[in-house]
Amino acid sequence: MADLKTTFAGLSLRNPIIISSSGLTNSSGKNKKLAEAGAGAIVLKSLFEEQILMEAEQLKDPIYPEGSDYLKEYIREHKLSEYLTLIQESKSSCSIPIIASINCYTNTEWAHFSKQIEAAGADALEINVLALQSEIQYTPGSFEQRHVDILRQVKKHIQIPVIFKLGDNFTNPVALINQLYANGAAAVVLFNRFYQPDINIEKIEQTSGNIFSKPSDLTIPLRWIGIASSRVDKIDYAASGGVANPESVVKAILAGASAVEVCSAVYQNTNLFIGEALRFVSAWMDRKGFEGISQFKGRLNAKDVKGINTFERTQFLKYFERE
Repeated sequence: MADLKTTFAGLSLRNPIIISSSGLTNSSGKNKKLAEAGAGAIVLKSLFEEQILMEAEQLKDPIYPEGSDYLKEYIREHKLSEYLTLIQESKSSCSIPIIASINCYTNTEWAHFSKQIEAAGADALEINVLALQSEIQYTPGSFEQRHVDILRQVKKHIQIPVIFKLGDNFTNPVALINQLYANGAAAVVLFNRFYQPDINIEKIEQTSGNIFSKPSDLTIPLRWIGIASSRVDKIDYAASGGVANPESVVKAILAGASAVEVCSAVYQNTNLFIGEALRFVSAWMDRKGFEGISQFKGRLNAKDVKGINTFERTQFLKYFERE
């Protein structure tokens, strides 16, 4: 019988299926059902710095700035209190690791928040810095440095593992991952998914695109996990985006991931997807003669043979061999 246990960010997981931060994980009741369905870990719905500041800005009174400051502080503390309750209740109802999540774009608020998140019992903290860089006067490298600065600030105040969930809008994710590892990150998740824009040509207005990921989206995390795990091999990786079927779990681990974060597949197939994926992985491992995850993790990462990277040049050359 295959053993599906894995280690991610220093946490022992009973299997590699992590439910990612979303509406699926915004209540202790939902999280209990996800754990009962077999999830290996749960990332709670994110606490958004931008949302807190936006709500405070909407209530700001230009005539009474002192009152506005009070409202901002109240909103911040109220949102944080709700989030700490979610952590505590989820920990009480689930026997699997509970990972808190914060979505931020500055390094000012999170030292205060992260300390309380740890005290509430979170097993780890996942940080998202999801933003497009489109400034004309942009200084190359400043966005990457913001990640490192936030990590340093948070690490000063907490002992639990810190995970970074990165967007795919980096020229060289490997260099950033190396910097995050050097500054104490325990794991990275590749990749966070931007909301997809679309345009309604009849109403002539912007609309939301497809909110769910699709199987073809997995190619990007497979490539970069395959490359990064062969070069920065002391940090753990999880794949996110395109983990749409049970086969995707095996592919991600073969590329070098310790776990996968799943969202769209559960939305579309209910919690039953978790059991289906676990049964598939177990049966595949038995069929291939693998007793544990570590025996095939990274087996197909980017082996650099005579300077030819299998996730960069080799596949490109194979296409031309078919001509």
